[in-house]
Amino acid sequence: MSDAGKLAQIAALVGDPARANMLVGLLDGRALTAGELAYTARVTPQTASEHLGKLVDAGVLAPANRQGRHRYYRLASPQVASMLEGIMVVAGSAPPGPRLSSWRGGETLRNARTCYDHLAGRLGVGIADALRGRGHLVLDQDGGEVTPSGIAFLRGLGMDVQPVRGRPFCRPCLDWSERRQHLAGHIGAVIACRCFALGWVARQPGGRAVLVTAAGTVGFAEHFGLTLPDGGQATPARAA
Repeated sequence: MSDAGKLAQIAALVGDPARANMLVGLLDGRALTAGELAYTARVTPQTASEHLGKLVDAGVLAPANRQGRHRYYRLASPQVASMLEGIMVVAGSAPPGPRLSSWRGGETLRNARTCYDHLAGRLGVGIADALRGRGHLVLDQDGGEVTPSGIAFLRGLGMDVQPVRGRPFCRPCLDWSERRQHLAGHIGAVIACRCFALGWVARQPGGRAVLVTAAGTVGFAEHFGLTLPDGGQATPARAA
């Protein structure tokens, strides 16, 4: 099959509304059962099973992991998550038409959320801006680099910054709500994982939104110079 044919195949799979709802539901990186995904897609379990089979066959979803009587599904790779996020950026930038409606997300989701295994929204963009402003990070459209001072800074917060074989170390991810870059790759995942471990952020039930806790308000301000006013823009302090 040609590259164009492969593109058309994946686009057709993702373009189905029920499958699109399933994939968005998996964008926080966690695994969901077939029943949960059927509910998310608003289809019957039998129809959901057909959709999930097609997504697994195409390599968009990892093969089901059976635990007891449940089958759990997750996105096949960070590259799939990046593809979905990119589509959402393009879709959000398109002019509304008779068959295209703009997504209307709440301020909680826009303020802080997960994008697969890293942080996004105002919080994710603010972290990237803060690291760049302090000379800890270099980002362009194609890739990223953590500077020696950045490595020392992240290690000082207890983060394991050793590269992981087979995964990009540091790369930008265009944030679909902010239209600016947040951090993905291994470094993005490490930062998110440490923020959860420190209790700076907490998952919200039923979606990708995360809450910045009282400890997080202090921690992000102290270590990143980052303020997160209610419903406002995450603002890094100006580098000295």
